[in-house]
Amino acid sequence: MTALRQRMLEDMRLRNFSAHTQRSYVHYVAAFAVHFGRSPELLGPEDARAYLLHLVDRGCSSSTIDVARCAIRFFECVTLGREWPELLIPLAKRAHRLPVILAHSEVGRLFEAVQYPKYRTLLMTIYATGMRSSEATHLRAADIDSERMLIAVRQGKGRKDRYVMLSPVLLEALRSYWKRERPGEWLFPGSNASMPVSVCALRQVCKRAAVACGLSKRVTPRTLRHSFATHLLEAGANIRIIQQVLGHRSLRTTARYTYVSNEMIGSVPSPLDRIVTGVDPK
Repeated sequence: MTALRQRMLEDMRLRNFSAHTQRSYVHYVAAFAVHFGRSPELLGPEDARAYLLHLVDRGCSSSTIDVARCAIRFFECVTLGREWPELLIPLAKRAHRLPVILAHSEVGRLFEAVQYPKYRTLLMTIYATGMRSSEATHLRAADIDSERMLIAVRQGKGRKDRYVMLSPVLLEALRSYWKRERPGEWLFPGSNASMPVSVCALRQVCKRAAVACGLSKRVTPRTLRHSFATHLLEAGANIRIIQQVLGHRSLRTTARYTYVSNEMIGSVPSPLDRIVTGVDPK
């Protein structure tokens, strides 16, 4: 299994998979093999179907089942080079849940609760631009274009480059951070300066800050990305511009923020208001 694991990891690195995705895929392929007590090379589509249904019976979430499905399919199709009939593997339907959104004041409280300037600046960058955590952690100083007030996102999801806005407030925060820290290759280096700070470390800092400032919501760096999009929408930004900034392939993905904009919902008049006023509710 060790040799197969290395082959699979190499295949994922060549396709620029994140470290988190690599670990997840390897985990689920290994769990698939352990479930049947055989090497995954000896298992077929019907075995995969039985394993995924086993996950359903265990009450696993739809997202967990989908990741397991994608991991097994990647291993079979890419690493082993086999034909793999898609229809034999059930695709779990995800429940529709609204993303957690922070109010402006809650975002401010969160930033104040972050003890380390590097992480505070990094979280500010995510909220100010809507970048994914992996995109923000991989920023370099050369990506900051203060003349055009833009930040270049290199090889984001789908291996696509794009630009996001550079807030004047964020620019000042980045300059202050730069003068104090003098980072090298990466704008936000990890404990090993040759590598960017890890997304896991960023999540832990964000989680601790949320608890410290008394937020009852489940807050992650992704929450700041969701809040960025929603706050832009509430400020009247065009949804297609938001789509471009977020790096969404489909407008349908961006459109989900129309469901969580309470400010916009609250500003829509009820049809009752169009009826002649003064009607006695009794």
